Amino acid sequence: MDVSFILNVVPPWIAYLGTTAIVVLSIYFGFLIARLRKKLQEKEEETAINTIVAATLGLLAFILAFTFGATTSRFDTKRELLLNEVNAIETTYLRTSLIPEPHRSEVRKLLRQYVDIRVELMKNPKIVAQVLKQSGELQRLMWQHVAVIAESDLKNPDIVTLFVDSMNQMFDLQTKRVTVALVQRLPPVMWATLYILVILSMFEVGYLFGISGRTNWPLILVFSIAFASVIMIIVDLDSATGLIKLNPKPMIDLAQRIKG
Repeated sequence: MDVSFILNVVPPWIAYLGTTAIVVLSIYFGFLIARLRKKLQEKEEETAINTIVAATLGLLAFILAFTFGATTSRFDTKRELLLNEVNAIETTYLRTSLIPEPHRSEVRKLLRQYVDIRVELMKNPKIVAQVLKQSGELQRLMWQHVAVIAESDLKNPDIVTLFVDSMNQMFDLQTKRVTVALVQRLPPVMWATLYILVILSMFEVGYLFGISGRTNWPLILVFSIAFASVIMIIVDLDSATGLIKLNPKPMIDLAQRIKG
Protein backbone atom coordinates (compact mmCIF):
# COMPACT_ATOMS: atom_id res chain seq x y z
CA MET A 1 0.00 0.00 0.00
CA ASP A 2 2.01 2.96 -1.30
CA VAL A 3 0.17 5.71 0.56
CA SER A 4 2.40 8.47 -0.78
CA PHE A 5 0.66 8.23 -4.15
CA ILE A 6 -2.32 10.05 -2.56
CA LEU A 7 -0.70 13.47 -3.01
CA ASN A 8 -0.29 12.73 -6.72
CA VAL A 9 -3.93 11.74 -7.18
CA VAL A 10 -6.05 13.90 -4.88
CA PRO A 11 -5.61 17.39 -3.39
CA PRO A 12 -3.61 17.41 -0.14
CA TRP A 13 -6.54 18.72 1.91
CA ILE A 14 -8.69 15.75 0.85
CA ALA A 15 -5.89 13.34 1.80
CA TYR A 16 -5.60 15.10 5.15
CA LEU A 17 -9.33 14.89 5.84
CA GLY A 18 -9.31 11.24 4.80
CA THR A 19 -6.53 10.40 7.24
CA THR A 20 -8.32 12.29 10.01
CA ALA A 21 -11.52 10.38 9.21
CA ILE A 22 -9.68 7.06 9.51
CA VAL A 23 -8.48 8.00 12.99
CA VAL A 24 -11.89 9.29 14.16
CA LEU A 25 -13.81 6.30 12.76
CA SER A 26 -11.36 3.86 14.35
CA ILE A 27 -11.97 5.50 17.74
CA TYR A 28 -15.73 5.57 17.15
CA PHE A 29 -15.95 1.89 16.22
CA GLY A 30 -13.87 0.98 19.26
CA PHE A 31 -16.26 3.01 21.39
CA LEU A 32 -19.32 1.26 19.87
CA ILE A 33 -17.88 -2.24 20.38
CA ALA A 34 -17.05 -1.44 24.01
CA ARG A 35 -20.55 -0.13 24.68
CA LEU A 36 -22.07 -3.22 23.08
CA ARG A 37 -19.91 -5.58 25.12
CA LYS A 38 -20.70 -3.61 28.25
CA LYS A 39 -24.41 -4.23 27.70
CA LEU A 40 -23.94 -7.96 27.09
CA GLN A 41 -21.66 -8.81 30.01
CA GLU A 42 -20.29 -7.59 33.29
CA LYS A 43 -17.94 -4.70 33.57
CA GLU A 44 -14.44 -5.39 32.21
CA GLU A 45 -11.25 -4.71 34.09
CA GLU A 46 -9.77 -1.42 32.86
CA THR A 47 -6.24 -2.11 34.14
CA ALA A 48 -5.53 -4.82 31.58
CA ILE A 49 -7.05 -2.72 28.79
CA ASN A 50 -4.93 0.29 29.83
CA THR A 51 -1.80 -1.85 29.61
CA ILE A 52 -2.65 -3.06 26.09
CA VAL A 53 -3.54 0.43 24.89
CA ALA A 54 -0.32 1.89 26.31
CA ALA A 55 1.77 -0.83 24.66
CA THR A 56 0.10 -0.37 21.27
CA LEU A 57 0.41 3.42 21.42
CA GLY A 58 4.07 3.06 22.36
CA LEU A 59 4.64 0.83 19.33
CA LEU A 60 2.81 3.33 17.12
CA ALA A 61 4.97 6.16 18.48
CA PHE A 62 8.08 4.14 17.65
CA ILE A 63 6.93 3.52 14.05
CA LEU A 64 5.99 7.18 13.63
CA ALA A 65 9.41 8.28 14.89
CA PHE A 66 11.17 5.76 12.63
CA THR A 67 9.29 6.73 9.46
CA PHE A 68 9.55 10.45 10.23
CA GLY A 69 13.29 10.11 10.78
CA ALA A 70 13.72 8.13 7.55
CA THR A 71 11.81 10.63 5.41
CA THR A 72 13.54 13.61 7.05
CA SER A 73 16.95 12.05 6.44
CA ARG A 74 16.02 11.42 2.81
CA PHE A 75 14.88 15.03 2.41
CA ASP A 76 18.23 16.23 3.80
CA THR A 77 20.00 13.96 1.31
CA LYS A 78 18.00 15.47 -1.55
CA ARG A 79 18.96 18.96 -0.38
CA GLU A 80 22.64 18.00 -0.21
CA LEU A 81 22.54 16.40 -3.68
CA LEU A 82 20.92 19.56 -5.06
CA LEU A 83 23.81 21.69 -3.81
CA ASN A 84 26.32 19.15 -5.14
CA GLU A 85 24.67 19.21 -8.56
CA VAL A 86 24.67 23.02 -8.62
CA ASN A 87 28.40 23.00 -7.85
CA ALA A 88 29.09 20.31 -10.46
CA ILE A 89 27.19 22.17 -13.19
CA GLU A 90 28.92 25.44 -12.40
CA THR A 91 32.33 23.72 -12.35
CA THR A 92 31.59 22.16 -15.73
CA TYR A 93 30.52 25.54 -17.09
CA LEU A 94 33.71 27.21 -15.88
CA ARG A 95 35.85 24.43 -17.31
CA THR A 96 34.36 24.90 -20.77
CA SER A 97 36.97 27.64 -21.09
CA LEU A 98 39.52 24.79 -21.34
CA ILE A 99 37.99 23.41 -24.56
CA PRO A 100 38.29 24.96 -28.01
CA GLU A 101 35.60 26.64 -30.07
CA PRO A 102 33.00 25.96 -31.37
CA HIS A 103 32.54 23.32 -28.65
CA ARG A 104 32.94 25.89 -25.89
CA SER A 105 29.97 28.03 -26.99
CA GLU A 106 27.77 25.05 -27.86
CA VAL A 107 28.34 23.27 -24.54
CA ARG A 108 27.69 26.47 -22.61
CA LYS A 109 24.42 26.90 -24.47
CA LEU A 110 23.41 23.33 -23.62
CA LEU A 111 24.36 23.83 -19.98
CA ARG A 112 22.12 26.89 -19.75
CA GLN A 113 19.22 24.82 -21.07
CA TYR A 114 20.17 22.05 -18.65
CA VAL A 115 19.87 24.45 -15.71
CA ASP A 116 16.67 26.10 -16.99
CA ILE A 117 14.72 22.84 -17.11
CA ARG A 118 15.85 22.06 -13.55
CA VAL A 119 14.51 25.39 -12.37
CA GLU A 120 11.19 24.59 -14.04
CA LEU A 121 11.15 21.15 -12.42
CA MET A 122 11.67 22.58 -8.95
CA LYS A 123 8.77 24.97 -9.53
CA ASN A 124 6.54 22.21 -10.92
CA PRO A 125 7.65 18.72 -9.76
CA LYS A 126 4.87 17.02 -11.73
CA ILE A 127 6.77 17.48 -15.02
CA VAL A 128 9.56 15.17 -13.84
CA ALA A 129 9.12 12.66 -16.68
CA GLN A 130 9.38 15.42 -19.30
CA VAL A 131 12.45 16.93 -17.63
CA LEU A 132 14.22 13.57 -17.40
CA LYS A 133 13.67 13.04 -21.11
CA GLN A 134 14.99 16.50 -21.95
CA SER A 135 17.97 16.04 -19.61
CA GLY A 136 18.88 12.78 -21.31
CA GLU A 137 18.83 14.46 -24.71
CA LEU A 138 20.96 17.38 -23.50
CA GLN A 139 23.45 15.00 -21.93
CA ARG A 140 23.70 13.10 -25.21
CA LEU A 141 24.37 16.31 -27.14
CA MET A 142 27.01 17.46 -24.65
CA TRP A 143 28.73 14.09 -24.73
CA GLN A 144 28.95 14.30 -28.53
CA HIS A 145 31.16 17.35 -28.09
CA VAL A 146 33.28 15.46 -25.55
CA ALA A 147 33.75 12.62 -28.03
CA VAL A 148 34.88 14.99 -30.76
CA ILE A 149 37.27 16.80 -28.42
CA ALA A 150 38.77 13.48 -27.27
CA GLU A 151 39.69 12.64 -30.86
CA SER A 152 41.25 16.06 -31.50
CA ASP A 153 44.97 16.74 -31.39
CA LEU A 154 45.11 19.05 -28.35
CA LYS A 155 48.12 20.87 -26.97
CA ASN A 156 47.29 19.99 -23.35
CA PRO A 157 44.90 17.00 -23.14
CA ASP A 158 45.32 16.76 -19.37
CA ILE A 159 43.50 20.06 -18.92
CA VAL A 160 40.58 18.86 -21.04
CA THR A 161 40.43 15.78 -18.82
CA LEU A 162 39.36 18.06 -15.98
CA PHE A 163 36.40 19.19 -18.08
CA VAL A 164 35.42 15.61 -18.89
CA ASP A 165 35.63 14.59 -15.21
CA SER A 166 33.38 17.45 -14.11
CA MET A 167 30.82 16.54 -16.77
CA ASN A 168 30.87 12.90 -15.66
CA GLN A 169 30.27 14.02 -12.08
CA MET A 170 27.39 16.22 -13.26
CA PHE A 171 25.74 13.25 -14.99
CA ASP A 172 26.30 11.00 -11.97
CA LEU A 173 24.65 13.50 -9.65
CA GLN A 174 21.50 13.55 -11.76
CA THR A 175 21.32 9.76 -11.44
CA LYS A 176 21.73 10.02 -7.68
CA ARG A 177 19.04 12.69 -7.38
CA VAL A 178 16.57 10.66 -9.44
CA THR A 179 17.30 7.54 -7.41
CA VAL A 180 16.84 9.25 -4.04
CA ALA A 181 13.73 11.20 -5.10
CA LEU A 182 11.86 8.52 -7.07
CA VAL A 183 13.26 5.11 -6.12
CA GLN A 184 14.50 5.10 -2.52
CA ARG A 185 11.14 5.79 -0.89
CA LEU A 186 9.49 4.18 2.10
CA PRO A 187 8.57 0.59 1.16
CA PRO A 188 4.86 -0.34 0.97
CA VAL A 189 5.23 -2.66 3.98
CA MET A 190 6.17 0.34 6.13
CA TRP A 191 3.07 2.25 5.04
CA ALA A 192 0.88 -0.80 5.64
CA THR A 193 2.37 -1.31 9.10
CA LEU A 194 1.93 2.36 10.00
CA TYR A 195 -1.71 2.55 8.98
CA ILE A 196 -2.61 -0.79 10.52
CA LEU A 197 -1.08 0.34 13.82
CA VAL A 198 -2.94 3.65 13.60
CA ILE A 199 -6.27 1.87 13.10
CA LEU A 200 -5.63 -0.67 15.88
CA SER A 201 -4.35 1.94 18.33
CA MET A 202 -7.24 4.31 17.75
CA PHE A 203 -9.71 1.42 17.98
CA GLU A 204 -8.24 0.50 21.38
CA VAL A 205 -8.43 4.13 22.53
CA GLY A 206 -12.10 4.23 21.58
CA TYR A 207 -12.67 0.89 23.28
CA LEU A 208 -11.11 2.27 26.47
CA PHE A 209 -13.42 5.30 26.32
CA GLY A 210 -16.40 2.99 25.87
CA ILE A 211 -15.46 0.78 28.82
CA SER A 212 -14.92 3.76 31.10
CA GLY A 213 -18.23 5.26 30.06
CA ARG A 214 -16.64 8.72 29.71
CA THR A 215 -16.13 10.39 26.34
CA ASN A 216 -14.83 13.78 25.28
CA TRP A 217 -15.40 14.10 21.54
CA PRO A 218 -13.83 17.56 21.15
CA LEU A 219 -10.66 16.19 22.74
CA ILE A 220 -10.85 13.08 20.55
CA LEU A 221 -11.15 15.28 17.44
CA VAL A 222 -8.07 17.29 18.45
CA PHE A 223 -6.23 14.03 19.14
CA SER A 224 -7.20 12.72 15.70
CA ILE A 225 -6.12 15.91 13.92
CA ALA A 226 -2.74 15.78 15.67
CA PHE A 227 -2.10 12.19 14.57
CA ALA A 228 -3.30 12.90 11.03
CA SER A 229 -1.00 15.94 10.82
CA VAL A 230 2.09 13.92 11.70
CA ILE A 231 1.18 11.16 9.23
CA MET A 232 0.56 13.63 6.41
CA ILE A 233 3.92 15.31 7.04
CA ILE A 234 5.57 11.89 6.64
CA VAL A 235 3.57 11.25 3.44
CA ASP A 236 4.52 14.67 2.07
CA LEU A 237 8.22 14.26 2.85
CA ASP A 238 8.21 10.87 1.11
CA SER A 239 6.41 12.21 -1.96
CA ALA A 240 8.33 13.64 -4.90
CA THR A 241 5.54 16.14 -5.59
CA GLY A 242 4.46 17.12 -2.06
CA LEU A 243 3.97 20.53 -0.50
CA ILE A 244 7.35 20.39 1.28
CA LYS A 245 9.81 21.20 -1.50
CA LEU A 246 13.48 21.95 -1.82
CA ASN A 247 14.40 25.61 -2.01
CA PRO A 248 15.09 26.32 -5.71
CA LYS A 249 17.21 29.41 -4.98
CA PRO A 250 20.63 27.72 -5.48
CA MET A 251 19.60 26.53 -8.96
CA ILE A 252 17.96 29.87 -9.82
CA ASP A 253 21.10 31.73 -8.74
CA LEU A 254 23.20 29.41 -10.88
CA ALA A 255 20.98 30.07 -13.90
CA GLN A 256 21.47 33.81 -13.43
CA ARG A 257 25.23 33.48 -13.02
CA ILE A 258 25.84 31.43 -16.15
CA LYS A 259 23.52 33.60 -18.21
CA GLY A 260 25.47 36.63 -17.08
